[in-house]
Amino acid sequence: MTNNAGVGIEGIGYSLGALTVTNDQLQAENPHWDMSKTIERTGVSSRPIAAEGETALDLAMQASVDVFQRLDIGAADIDALIFCTQTPDHVLPPNSVLLHGRLGMQPSVMAFDITHACSGFVYALGIARSLVISGTARRVLVVTADTYSRLVHPLDRSIRPLFGDGAAATVVSAQQPKLRVIDASFGTSGKNAERFIVKNGGARYASTAGGAPAEPDRSGRIYSDDHIRMDGIGLLSFFNNAVPTAVRDMLGKHALAVSDISLFVFHQASRLALDGISRALQIPEQKMVVDMENTGNLVSASIPVVLAKLIDKGVVAEGQTIVLCGFGVGLSWATVLIQV
Repeated sequence: MTNNAGVGIEGIGYSLGALTVTNDQLQAENPHWDMSKTIERTGVSSRPIAAEGETALDLAMQASVDVFQRLDIGAADIDALIFCTQTPDHVLPPNSVLLHGRLGMQPSVMAFDITHACSGFVYALGIARSLVISGTARRVLVVTADTYSRLVHPLDRSIRPLFGDGAAATVVSAQQPKLRVIDASFGTSGKNAERFIVKNGGARYASTAGGAPAEPDRSGRIYSDDHIRMDGIGLLSFFNNAVPTAVRDMLGKHALAVSDISLFVFHQASRLALDGISRALQIPEQKMVVDMENTGNLVSASIPVVLAKLIDKGVVAEGQTIVLCGFGVGLSWATVLIQV
């Protein structure tokens, strides 16, 4: 068994989609779209998009190589692999075993997928921490990778400007971690699952031959059951309550206040969502990390990519206390308290 307080993030690598799509390009492609409020509402001016034939698995491979180089370790040093994605290469086998093969990992490595999307990094971090604490694994590679551009209807002006494609690879261990995980909490509201859903493509509803018919909603946004249907207002309403409550509970459990926290790193859902959470918790602007202008919403990779950038810039410093919180599909949310 390993001491709970000694387990955390040893290092993070990441990779972004090979292409870049700007707001100007989206406007030129869709002259009837009003893009004037896009940056204000989403916080996004450009986003990385996977090239044709480039998948979450490919981005995950690049991110894994990146973190191995940063830490000067190799695949042989990893004994568990968690791959979080909603855009796998195949229905089966899972991406985790495919990445295991590409990296040339040992046969003794535990490898499995989870599909929690925007809360997925924090969920996977909690699972990885438990594996290390229990002695089941010494070093866990947590991979979070998605190519949501494949799930968005090209004519859906409400969410196409929002999402980017990317991957992160995070090593979790008790080997002198940079960011120690002090505590973690999780939440689920399955009764609200349809607020963010791709209806077709599973065992209950097959993908439609030739594509599902596209239909506009009252505001003229285009949806299809083969693509993401997002109840934006419903999601904002739910998470503007659930997320601040979860953060307050975590802080209260450890007798902490917002003033005791150095940085708040939430899933980079949208500028609108982050502003609402920030107001609810009364987080000072200098403590609230918003970094999605050139990446968009990277789904499960959003938090670790932001963390990697903060570490690279020297913003993360010894002695800091940091809150991470992911939220999204499920509906699900998860919060972690970090000590640097």
